Amino acid sequence: MKNIWLMTAAVSAVVVSCGTVQSLVQNTFPYTANVLVSTGVPADKEVSSTATATNVQTWFGGNNNAKIKDVRISDAKISVVSPSGGNLSALKSVKVYISSNGTGEKLVASRSNITTDSSSLNLDINDTGYLDEVVKSSGLTVRTVYELKNQTSSDMNLKIALNFNSVPAS
Repeated sequence: MKNIWLMTAAVSAVVVSCGTVQSLVQNTFPYTANVLVSTGVPADKEVSSTATATNVQTWFGGNNNAKIKDVRISDAKISVVSPSGGNLSALKSVKVYISSNGTGEKLVASRSNITTDSSSLNLDINDTGYLDEVVKSSGLTVRTVYELKNQTSSDMNLKIALNFNSVPAS
């Protein structure tokens, strides 16, 4: 009898923890995009770069976005991913827009007056409402508009990481 009780408790704990993990995975999901800042980019001029964003669902060939609703931006981060390292001190400002295959563009994050020597920086999110239509599309496009303080002496690879929150669709 004692073994049955312990077995039931263990199975219950596993089921609850799996449900919790599944809930976290479904309700918070990341998208990433890469931006190349080349040496020829002039300082004090806004430059735009567009890339298709990827998330974990596209890595594994699935698309569970139809099962979510009330999608909002929850976090945005920019970081240097150049093999030689580097920092964000050359950046003056950055704005991140998302769209569905290039249409319906919305500003989701930005930062101006950047004064950091760090290799990563959290951006200020622009929570202007639900992003269901954009995120549920098959092609999420990220357009990054940046301005440099100084022209860079070598190419710089940046990674834009966007996290979204949602609730399961009923």
